[in-house]
Amino acid sequence: MHEALHYEKTTDGVICRLCPHFCRLQGGKTGLCGVRREEGGKLYTMNYGLCGAAAVDPIEKKPLYHFYPGRKIFSVGTAGCNLDCGFCQNWQLVRADGRDFLSLTPAELVAEIMSRSKDERFGIAYTYAEPGMWFEFVLETAALAKQKGLKNAMVTNGYLNPGPLKELLPLIDAFNIDVKAFTEDFYAEHCAGKLKPVLRYVEQAAASAHVELTYLVVTGLNDNAEEMKRFSSWVAEINPLIPVHLSRYFPQHRFNRPPTPIAVMERLRETALQKLAYVYLGNVTVSGASDTVCPGCGEVLVRRYAYRVDVRLRDGKCPTCKRPSDFKN
Repeated sequence: MHEALHYEKTTDGVICRLCPHFCRLQGGKTGLCGVRREEGGKLYTMNYGLCGAAAVDPIEKKPLYHFYPGRKIFSVGTAGCNLDCGFCQNWQLVRADGRDFLSLTPAELVAEIMSRSKDERFGIAYTYAEPGMWFEFVLETAALAKQKGLKNAMVTNGYLNPGPLKELLPLIDAFNIDVKAFTEDFYAEHCAGKLKPVLRYVEQAAASAHVELTYLVVTGLNDNAEEMKRFSSWVAEINPLIPVHLSRYFPQHRFNRPPTPIAVMERLRETALQKLAYVYLGNVTVSGASDTVCPGCGEVLVRRYAYRVDVRLRDGKCPTCKRPSDFKN
């Protein structure tokens, strides 16, 4: 175990201050995340250096569509999450005990990436489970990666307190942040969390880094037009150019609701496009659902299919109207 950051010692244990749960722990108890434990009056992280999943992925798989499109990124993940979503797609990894995981140091992970071919030496994505609960390892690894000229990306639920996020922001180049729904009731009933801290996280991250958002559309729960109007209006107030990925739900973990109808996905996309420049559909096979279209003239700037990417920009501009692209590259 590795001593954790962001906790307070008390007369009868500790208070974890990493995330909005503020878990009070004593007597060897573990926090709601499953990977931070009190022992002997200190707080320890139980997953430091434990890697349960690793792969070289297209960056579009994160999904990050406007951050160096077409590049590959080394993706790693561990156990632990501070939300408990009934529809979680990675619950087996999230709740794993880590006994079969690979143990490595930040230096070893960065060295592994630097030893690879040029097209695989782009950067690291901290993903699969919740990287915020891998905080100490991500913080140290991202600093080393930055020194080597690598990019850092986080795929996250956005459930972290402002202080810890402030430490990460100078090191993280891109975020994909899940906004599970746009009501407090949804977060309380289906995720064991709150909406407000996630909105605060998005606003804080968007002020200094590249941000894209994912909204999983769950049949009958967060798939109504009024909620999408409120969500897209809030995003537009931050920046109408933030890409939003509406992801189609399929039954998983504790949820057995039917998959989201394609027609519902398309209607919600049209609703969001009234306020936002870039709205994509994920987990669908609809033609054009993941293409990037120029907001100025409607020209297709990037054609995507099954993670194959055809970038059609010319000198970083739309080939038709010459509008500069909104991509980070």
